[in-house]
Amino acid sequence: MNILILGGGGREHTFTWKTAQSNKVKRLFVAPGNAGTAGTKLASGEAVTNVDIAVTDFDGIKALVLKENIDMVVVGPEDPLVKGIHDYFLNDPELQNVAVIGPQKLAAQLEGSKEFAKEFMNRHGIPTAAYQSFTREQLEDGFAFLEQLEPPYVLKADGLAAGKGVLILNDLEEAKAELKNMLVEAKFGDASAKVVIEEFLSGIELSCFVVTDGKHYLTLPMAKDYKRIGEGDTGLNTGGMGAVSPVPFAGESFVNKIEERIVKPTISGLQKDELPYRGFIFIGLIKVGEDPYVIEYNVRMGDPETEVVLPRVKTDLADIFEAVQTGTLDKINLEVDERAAATIMAVSGGYPEAYEKGKEITETATIEDSLVFHAGTALKDGKTVTSGGRVIAVTSYGKDFKAALQKSYQNMEKLHFDKMYYRKDIGFDL
Repeated sequence: MNILILGGGGREHTFTWKTAQSNKVKRLFVAPGNAGTAGTKLASGEAVTNVDIAVTDFDGIKALVLKENIDMVVVGPEDPLVKGIHDYFLNDPELQNVAVIGPQKLAAQLEGSKEFAKEFMNRHGIPTAAYQSFTREQLEDGFAFLEQLEPPYVLKADGLAAGKGVLILNDLEEAKAELKNMLVEAKFGDASAKVVIEEFLSGIELSCFVVTDGKHYLTLPMAKDYKRIGEGDTGLNTGGMGAVSPVPFAGESFVNKIEERIVKPTISGLQKDELPYRGFIFIGLIKVGEDPYVIEYNVRMGDPETEVVLPRVKTDLADIFEAVQTGTLDKINLEVDERAAATIMAVSGGYPEAYEKGKEITETATIEDSLVFHAGTALKDGKTVTSGGRVIAVTSYGKDFKAALQKSYQNMEKLHFDKMYYRKDIGFDL
């Protein structure tokens, strides 16, 4: 079959790398893709094709799908899902037979609105932090609610804010000032027209990934990622600086609790609420004592967790996608590599604030024994250059996460671009 992957980051390069291994795939397109997806070869030897189309240019995507006889669209990022790309396909007679991997617009609100997700969890008895949400007109009520809470205070923009809409503050006055900034001054634009304030849960975080056809589901390997720019988990939040899988502190009984208390109620909740869902669910969790709580849902795979999760999946990804489309996921036997995987992300100097692009990247060809996934890269005059904040991920296997990390760090030292930075302490807290 002919497949189109939407997106241009590390997650999409990993999808491309994994999907390209399937004998079922005749042609593979990535829009817009990056320098890494451009260099990927299919099992047949044919090269992957990058197409310069934005992920939210639905009409451009339609034209490509019709022109290239594409059978399936795999949606990487959240934006097109929240904007309703799946519905766009279903409502167009020329496109309605094309499979779309990703939920419809209504279900995508699980990520598109923090309040929607919280209400869903409450309705279905899924453990999460206590919360209330406020609009600009309810600013004083928001102040009063903050006064009832113990610090630290958690403020979340209700809408999509590219992973930057969450503030955790220790000072009550600062929390009130930031709430006003978000609601009145539109600190995160439309995303913070409504703000969810929730109690702070103290524990260690991890990521659970599920793929569902709407009725059945498979739980993929779990991962732990590192969001802060600075070592020791300090500094500003980023899209993610590294990840490991499996999660050393998630033993069998804890994983069973996740399955029974969170995954099963989530899948049955989607059915009860008639939220049409075919695709990936990311469940951001926190382990409080020995109990799992949900921090958030995302309606797609996480990044850089995809770079450690998919390398551990042995099952043909095209088979999984086909089963999602046909509602036969219960027939798939998920095989997982027993080895650990660890990824390190190299980022542009200055990221997650202002950074320069167009820096030449050297030495990727000398890396052996590790997988190199491009995130923010482009091809320019035959050279690979930086085009984003997060630039390249190096993923390695090992008998445990420490051995995998050691190999990733050894190979990361071979990479170079001007002002390159990476955290040297991924896994420090495990």
